[in-house]
Amino acid sequence: MNIPKKNSNLYTLVKHYKQSHDYTKLRSQTQRDYSNILNRAMMTKIEDKVLSNIQVKNLSRRTFKVAYDTWLDRGVRTANMTHSVLRKVLNYGIDLEILPVNPIVGIQKQPENARNTTWTPQQVKTFLDTAYGEFKWRNIGLIVHMAYEFVQRVGDMRELTWDCIDFDKKLLTLEQSKRRATVFLPIEENLFDMLRNQHQDFDFQKYVAPSLRTNLSGYKPYNKYEVSKHVNAIKSASGLPKGLYAMDMRRTGVTQMVDA
Repeated sequence: MNIPKKNSNLYTLVKHYKQSHDYTKLRSQTQRDYSNILNRAMMTKIEDKVLSNIQVKNLSRRTFKVAYDTWLDRGVRTANMTHSVLRKVLNYGIDLEILPVNPIVGIQKQPENARNTTWTPQQVKTFLDTAYGEFKWRNIGLIVHMAYEFVQRVGDMRELTWDCIDFDKKLLTLEQSKRRATVFLPIEENLFDMLRNQHQDFDFQKYVAPSLRTNLSGYKPYNKYEVSKHVNAIKSASGLPKGLYAMDMRRTGVTQMVDA
């Protein structure tokens, strides 16, 4: 692929970055997260243009100030993640000598308020009853159920594979994606029954709770945006507050264990 030039647009630089060693050395999930963030960022409207079509030589601090303010409409965390990923892409442009400075540097990121939201036991039950009541939501329900019972990150549960589960010992062996620590977690009876039923239906592929939307390469894990979309649909169907997120399940599990 030809190296981008100063008159290339930002989309060309992003595309080249995705083929660089900087990008390919990232974990596969991180690559998918970066790709999703960049795809959304490229569609940001800057006056009469979209960000992807602006030439590299015309990128300015003002460009990214306008863009960042737009990203804030989707939430502070989303805006800050987009800022961080694009900063890496633009630093890559400096390495290619098509940018003299990084125009996003200096755009002040908004502080993120620490979340302390937890689910009540009844809210957890209502969510799981609704999710398990519809086949289209069953795997989402299982992902959230495991995050709650195992007190682990939703991302690790999304990508969980059958070889991590010992049905004879009722034990989950998990290498955590963030800390790279290996943990051994007993499986409580209700969750074990769900996993055993799930294994009967999905043991022909490697993921415990795969996306039901398949492609030519077979079954894949849900990405975090799909999980968020389905979780919101389940909350709406069950009358639960919008402010509850799947990622709060880990905090909920920890809080309930401490209280117990």
